[in-house]
Amino acid sequence: MRIAIASDHAAVELKAALADWLRESGHDVDDLGPMTADRVDYPDFGYKLAEAVASGKAERGVALCGSGIGISIAVNRNPACRAALVSEPLSAALAREHNDANVLAMGARIIGPDMAKACLAAFLSTDFGGGRHADRVAKLSSRSLESLAL
Repeated sequence: MRIAIASDHAAVELKAALADWLRESGHDVDDLGPMTADRVDYPDFGYKLAEAVASGKAERGVALCGSGIGISIAVNRNPACRAALVSEPLSAALAREHNDANVLAMGARIIGPDMAKACLAAFLSTDFGGGRHADRVAKLSSRSLESLAL
C-alpha cells in the first residue's frame, strides 16, 4: 500500500520510526516531512498530507503532531479526507470499519512507538464495513454546512 506520512517538529522521531516500520512491512512510504526537529507549523504538513491522499498519490495517510489534534484538524479541512485521531488500536480499527477513515492521526506526546505501531497495524488491516455506514460516510464529503438544516 502507498502511505503518505507527515508530522510537525514534535513528532519527527515517531514519524521516522513509523516510516521505517511501514517500509519493513512492505509498504511504499512517502515521507512528506519535516526531516528535522526544527520548529514548523503543523497545518502546512497536514495540508500537504491531505493533498497527497485526496489526489490519490497515497492510499492512506499518517498524520502526527505533539497531541495529534492540530494536524488532524488541518487534514480534515480537505473534504476528501477523513482523519481519525486515535490513541489505541480499537479506535483505529473502528475508524476504518465505521468511518472509512483514510488518515490516521496520533499524538507523539500521548502515545509511544509501540502503541503507535499497534494503532497503525489495526488501521491498515481493517476494511471499511460499508452497509449502514456507507450513507453516513458519503454525507461527510457531500454536504456543506449551508445545506444542513440544524
